[in-house]
This record gives sequence, C-alpha cells and structure tokens, in this order.
Amino acid sequence: MSHLSGGGGAVRSLLDLCLYSLTKNISRYAADVKPLPPNIKDKLIKLLSIGGLITDSIISMVLHPAVEALDLRDCDISDNALQQLSNCKQLKKINLNVWKNKRLTITSEGVAALASSCPYLREASFKRCSNLTDSGVLALALNCRLLQILNIGGCSSVTDTSLHALGKNCQHLHSVDFSSTHVTDDGVIALVSGMCSKNLKEIHMEGCVKLTDVAVEAVLTCCPMIHIFLFHGCPLITDRSREALEQLVEPNKFKQITWTVY
Repeated sequence: MSHLSGGGGAVRSLLDLCLYSLTKNISRYAADVKPLPPNIKDKLIKLLSIGGLITDSIISMVLHPAVEALDLRDCDISDNALQQLSNCKQLKKINLNVWKNKRLTITSEGVAALASSCPYLREASFKRCSNLTDSGVLALALNCRLLQILNIGGCSSVTDTSLHALGKNCQHLHSVDFSSTHVTDDGVIALVSGMCSKNLKEIHMEGCVKLTDVAVEAVLTCCPMIHIFLFHGCPLITDRSREALEQLVEPNKFKQITWTVY
C-alpha cells in the first residue's frame, strides 16, 4: 500500500516538474496548453501567478470556464486581461492588489468588463489601482450582488458615489477597504446604513482626510458585527471618536482597531 502511495507521489512530483518547466517557455507551447483539462490549468495558473508570469497575451492560454480564483498581484496585466474573462462565469475571487507602486493599467473600463462577465464574484481586490474610479465600483455593485470582500484602498479617484452604490446593492458585503480615497462622512453613512449594515465586520478607512468623527460614530452605531476598524491617519477625527468607542462598544469586542491622536 505504501508503495502505491509513493508511486502516486512520484507521479504528482513529475507533473509538478513538467508544469514548472512549462512556465519557463509558456509562449512556445500555446497550442498545447489551451486543450489541457481544468485541473491541470489551475495548477499552471497558480505557478504562473507565483512567478508573476501571467500577462495580457498569456492569460487567454490558461483560462477555462470553470476557473474560480485568479491571484494576479505580481503580474503585469491591463484592462485587456480583464476583458478576456468573458467566459469565466464561475470566477469568485480576483486579486489585483499592489503594495509598493500604483497599478496604472487597470481602469474602470476593465473592471466593468470583469463585473459584467463574473456575476458570482465574492472577493475583488484592487488596492492601489489608482485609475479605478466610481464607474468601475458602480459596475461591481450592480452586477456582483454576492460580493463579500472589496478592497479599493488607494484608488484615489473613488468618492462617495462608490460607497452609496455598495450600500444600496451589496447585502453580503462584510469587509471593505476604502482607505486613502476621497470619501466623506456622507458616503460612509450611506454604506453603513445600507443593505450590508448588519453584515459588515471589517472596515478600513485610514488615510481618508475628509472623514470626521461623524463617520466613526456611524460605523459604531450601525454595524453591530464590526470587529476590525482602522481609521488612523484621518486628521479631522478627534478625541470625540475615542469617547464614542468607550460609550458605544462593549469591552474586548474588537480584534483590531487603530486611530491617530492629533
């Protein structure tokens, strides 16, 4: 029995080695990659993603209709790649976050194409995709009603319009990052008093220079499930928010909370 198990492991190792070798010359084998079964393509997608090797030209080779997750954080892609997801109706998670520089090649046009193609999307991350605007977030809110996690932090063109749309359409949203955007108290109130108010568990709104204590109080009042709440780096938020925390929140409720004292 152990011999058979070892043989299976050897086969898996051989498969992994072959796929790893394939990633080094993926463009040469385009015709051979396209007909591969979905389970093999999923392994190939993972390897290419880890190596940051998925590009606009390569993504069409490895996509298949049943793909459920794409981690493109380290990959150099643009709207063109998102427009090639039209047959990926089962996609549930996509990650386009960047942490050092801004990603300029993803815009609302690509995100709108993604939203219209992938109605079952549950997690979408676009941190520091600075050319993403309200129109892209609106497309997500209208087309992806099952959305649970959204990261639009550092998308500096995002305004209250996006938060209004999310609050009005995304009942299942439980984690949202809109840090370093141009939202105001009005947008935060619209979000936390909307359809997702009872589900919101995590809010990142640090670095939003237009927010005041009113936004903090709205979150604490409207979101009974909140346990991660970051609002440091907001210069208009005062000691009044600390007092609100003491008055409105039971001890030990939060797993993580940050604010800045000015």
